[in-house]
Amino acid sequence: MTKTVLVVAAHSDDEALGCGGTIARHVAEGDSVYAVFIADGVSSRVGANDDELGIRNQAAESARQILGITRNYFLGLPDNRLDSLPLIDVIQPLERIISEVEPQIIYTHHHGDLNVDHRVTHQAVMTACRPTPGSNVKEIYTFQVLSSTEWNTPGISTFAANSIVDITNYLSVKEAALQAYAVEMRPYPHSRSIENVMALARYTGATNGLMAAEAFVQIRAIR
Repeated sequence: MTKTVLVVAAHSDDEALGCGGTIARHVAEGDSVYAVFIADGVSSRVGANDDELGIRNQAAESARQILGITRNYFLGLPDNRLDSLPLIDVIQPLERIISEVEPQIIYTHHHGDLNVDHRVTHQAVMTACRPTPGSNVKEIYTFQVLSSTEWNTPGISTFAANSIVDITNYLSVKEAALQAYAVEMRPYPHSRSIENVMALARYTGATNGLMAAEAFVQIRAIR
């Protein structure tokens, strides 16, 4: 039975970094995948303008096509300032999208990430997806984003994966989506380099008897 999946990411590129291979696998297996980006991703940068935002949004559209995502939603909230907003201002637009898409599965950020937008996004998801009677959301998973998940203070909400997805057949799709975001990637040996993201996928795979994999923390699973 096919399912509907929603990826709730703080910024465009987080979906490819955190679960690009898993998205591609869902699509290949007949599931419908949607993505919502909470913050605009550029407004915190010195000298940022509408042209830069347009370039980033076009990259997200290219990655959407590569991964097979049905639709991207852009909330356009201020980048790296989500903690300056009342949480309700993040939750309410997200709730409207969840109501429209009616996902059974949600992927989002780990609550211990260094990036404040990631943490607020996680909190908004958990609030919007309270397990009330009649809720469509049955599974919630958090992913890791290199240059955020591993950079927080050691011992603070460590990412402890308990769910592994085999992306051996979709690693090249993940890499192509990252190439679409080339402007956001950094040269090796930066943690957020394509080489390092690929190395993590292979390492996660090898430590689980696979060629390539993505790791998640399962937050909820209702069957």
